[in-house]
Order: sequence, then C-alpha cells, then structure tokens
Amino acid sequence: MSTTTLAAGQYTTTTISTAGFALGLALLGTELWRWHKGGRGGKGKGDDGGGAARDPKALIPLGFGIVCGILMIACPAGLLGTLANFLRWGGNSVGDVTMQWLTGTPSQALGTAATPRIDGYGAIVVAALTVSLWLLRKQIAKAVKGKWWKGVLIGVLLCVSTGTAALVAQQIVEGANGVGAWAINGIAKGEIV
Repeated sequence: MSTTTLAAGQYTTTTISTAGFALGLALLGTELWRWHKGGRGGKGKGDDGGGAARDPKALIPLGFGIVCGILMIACPAGLLGTLANFLRWGGNSVGDVTMQWLTGTPSQALGTAATPRIDGYGAIVVAALTVSLWLLRKQIAKAVKGKWWKGVLIGVLLCVSTGTAALVAQQIVEGANGVGAWAINGIAKGEIV
C-alpha cells in the first residue's frame, strides 16, 4: 500500500459550523422531499408543474447547482471564491441564529476542512462554465434558477466536511481538473494520451 503526499497548495481551507451543515442538510432534504412527493403541482406533478413526481430529470438543476457550489469552494480566490465564502458565512450565520433560537444551543465548528482546489486546467472548465451560465441566464426559467441557487448553497455548505460529502467534492474537483487537462492537451494542442 502506498501513500500519497499532496502539496499544501492543492487544498483550500474553509470552515463550516454544525449549524451551517445542518442548514445545508435541511435544504437538501426539503428539495428531495418536494421532488419525491411531487410538490405543489397537483397529483403526479413536479413542484414546478412540469413532470411527474420522482422524475430524475427534475433533479438536474439542483444537482448542477450542487456541483457549481462545490467548484466555487474549490476556487481559492477570485469572484467565485469570494461569493462561496460569503454564502458559507451566511449559511453559518443563519444556521447559528436558527439553532440557538430553536434549541438554545449555539453551533460549534464542525471542522476546518481542506477542500480540493482547482488547478490551472480546472480553472478553464470553471471559467467556461461561468461565462456560459452568464450568457444563458435570460433563457433559463425562474423555477430552474431557484433550484440551481438552492443547489449552489447546498454544495457550498455540505462539501466542507470530512465525510461522504467531502469524497463527492473531491471527485467533482478532480473531474473538472481532468476535463480541463483533456481540453487543453487534446483539443487545443492535439496531443492524444
């Protein structure tokens, strides 16, 4: 069995509180419950009125938002990293107020987790994705945008952990780095590996 030592620069450190994590879980649970039960659209309708309950396609905006939130946390600086830190701070703060008000117990630091960091290749993917979303923003329905934004907040709040959510985040970030490397080496340079 071999061990791999990673350079400290490959990770970005972020803190999440138990209340922020609980808020992320509550949002995820609520969205999955709405999807499972079919929401407000009547019998068999999704919560946006467009499709049957438990239709996997209805989870795409939420899942895509979670992926985007994870990629934002993986950006150590810049506008996306700053926005991710603001969302995480807001989630921790709202979660803490809610937890104290409901239970009388303050939240604690869940931990400072070192989340995977995008590299120069992953930055290509994130930049292309961000520009594409910005250019398409007027063509995306409000219900889809709402689910996407909830997914972003869920991704930002849940990926900063040391459990299953962290494993998912690591796969997503490494995937973005790999796709970026493939794009540069395969498409731009014409190198086939």
